[in-house]
Amino acid sequence: MGDSWTLEELAGAGWAEADLDWETTAAEAMARLAAGEAEAAQERFARLVRIATAEFATDDPRLGTSLANHGAALVAAGEAHLSGRTLRDAAAVWNGCDRWIARMTAPRVARSSLFHLRMELRHRPAYEARWRVKWAALAAEARGCIGPEGPIILISAAEAQERAERWERERPALLNDTRKLMAAVILLAGRRGGASSAVAP
Repeated sequence: MGDSWTLEELAGAGWAEADLDWETTAAEAMARLAAGEAEAAQERFARLVRIATAEFATDDPRLGTSLANHGAALVAAGEAHLSGRTLRDAAAVWNGCDRWIARMTAPRVARSSLFHLRMELRHRPAYEARWRVKWAALAAEARGCIGPEGPIILISAAEAQERAERWERERPALLNDTRKLMAAVILLAGRRGGASSAVAP
């Protein structure tokens, strides 16, 4: 399901073990949800909250996704009365993550030749601008799923399968900021809607 990275590779990319642990757990949770294993998915959603609250900044989109997934899982488990603050906090994180996104660094992708590397360096501002458009679109996608109004429910097993497949298909090969944001968006298991079609626990 995921990649294997050494501690040296993580450190070289500016990642911590918690970054990879969160990503792996989020992907596992989505796979469990896709398989109709709601209880196993919920256990992993709770773990995501523990990782994110202990290790990530308060404006990190992955914290927003962790809270949204956990809150949606509470609703699906018939405990909507416990989900209110969690879901409000999730929306607040996503609405306030622009500073986190502003600190992101565009990935360097030119590897095929010295010519391409020089072109990338020469046109770096335009290259950065294109990535910022992509990042803004990703953030808008997540915000559209969980806010600002309306109940947030757990996605269905079919939707979870689509998201799991999308993650496998679109996940960046390298450890970078874009990969963190894409994981937060694609592995989001909560959405606005009516009655959840997820498997009941």
